[in-house]
Amino acid sequence: MISTGSLPSVPAPLADLKVQYTKIFINNEWHNSASGKKFPVINPATGEKICDVEEGDKEDVDKAVKAARKAFELGSPWRTMDASQRGRLLYKLADLIERDHLFLATLESINGGKVFPNAYLMDIPASVNALRYCAGWADKIQGRTIPIDGNYFTFTRHEPIGVCGQILPWNFPLVIFAWKIAQALCCGNTIIVKPAEQTPLTALHMGSLIQEAGFPPGVVNIVPGYGPTAGAAISNHMDVDKVAFTGSTEVGKLIKQAAGKSNLKRVTLELGGKSPNIIFADADLDSAVEYAHIGVFFHQGQCCIAGSRIFVEEPIYDEFVRRSVERAKKSVIGNPLTPGISQGPQIDKEQYDKILSLIESGKKEGAKLHCGGGSWGDKGFFIQPTVFSNVKDEMQIAKEEIFGPVQQIMKFKTIDEVIKRANNTHYGLAAAVFTKDIDKALTFASALQAGTVWVNCYSASSPQCPFGGFKMSGNGREMGEYCLHDYTEVKTVTIKIPQKNS
Repeated sequence: MISTGSLPSVPAPLADLKVQYTKIFINNEWHNSASGKKFPVINPATGEKICDVEEGDKEDVDKAVKAARKAFELGSPWRTMDASQRGRLLYKLADLIERDHLFLATLESINGGKVFPNAYLMDIPASVNALRYCAGWADKIQGRTIPIDGNYFTFTRHEPIGVCGQILPWNFPLVIFAWKIAQALCCGNTIIVKPAEQTPLTALHMGSLIQEAGFPPGVVNIVPGYGPTAGAAISNHMDVDKVAFTGSTEVGKLIKQAAGKSNLKRVTLELGGKSPNIIFADADLDSAVEYAHIGVFFHQGQCCIAGSRIFVEEPIYDEFVRRSVERAKKSVIGNPLTPGISQGPQIDKEQYDKILSLIESGKKEGAKLHCGGGSWGDKGFFIQPTVFSNVKDEMQIAKEEIFGPVQQIMKFKTIDEVIKRANNTHYGLAAAVFTKDIDKALTFASALQAGTVWVNCYSASSPQCPFGGFKMSGNGREMGEYCLHDYTEVKTVTIKIPQKNS
């Protein structure tokens, strides 16, 4: 959960961190890639190589799927394990993450460019909380008895789907790893995880913790590699029963197509967003400005829920813009391991170039640039915090998911107008409204086409809350009780009841 208050103190990041795990994790063992290939992992703050990681491909995915299938077979240790014991393993894994808290936070910051206090105070606790939440569900997944006509006893069983492929994003590598495995494992599934090629290091460290926690071999397998090869192999695999993907809408479409062309495997997708954040004139302006800033600039704007379409009511528009520019100028850019830094680098050169291109389009299309608008520093992938006003709905920066530190502020006059404009997008992941009028708040909570709507806050979340999108922001839900529906099959069992002859 993102906080607008003062953060507690954090320890210094590890100064001499050594990457320990760079191989493919299958069957609780570490393997070289079948092809012999490796790929470099880059520190986005410096542009320098951290290490090389084994590059998984189709043959490695096949090995992982076979291991996961064997672990899922009836009679295997995983399938015969009590549900409560599955929960205890997830609790143990959460404890091990807490033990390695400082190491994992430092690794997230080095590999993904996360500002260290955010990694330490948010990402690691969020991962632990997700595992513990789902651990509590492991022995509470139950069906129902159903009265039907005739002399029958009918009940439902909620059974695990089987082998689940889970393809992770680069922006929250550890949190989404924890989300994905926690909900799948508590239901009794087995897993192949493909971390993003930009950020595989915390996922691979998790392999060592999964082994240490005592999960049976083959239950969790981790295959680092590229999307068009390892990711495609998972999506197309005939012996993978379900794919869960977090990432871009473009790639989500490819995964869904692959699932349909192969074995009609179940697919859940958490995709892109262009979330509206609506500020009424009666809102607490100080709070609205701060939440709007965090809603765009947190983790350098690299959040799928980023509130990047900010609609401000006309009477307060100029004042909101002025305060937002002041707030953005207070950002301190630099190496995310350095104390006092509030903004780190973008993840890689490709993302960096895309963001700068979109900023240039905003300038050319007539938006007013108040601050930022260019790169920062002489190494790494840093972009200045950028604020545009006078943004029109048809501009490229108002339509495309920028995934960078670029705030776009638009003006509105009426409720009907802003509802229509807020919903005029292919996306539907999140939305927010700031107002002291409960009637307006409830109207918007009902009218906005988004999987999550916040009122007078932004990005308030917890493992208990289901998360997912409408429209092209995806389907299915992560976390909360609703996530269990996406990791179980419902089986109906009917038993004829013998009748005694009179």
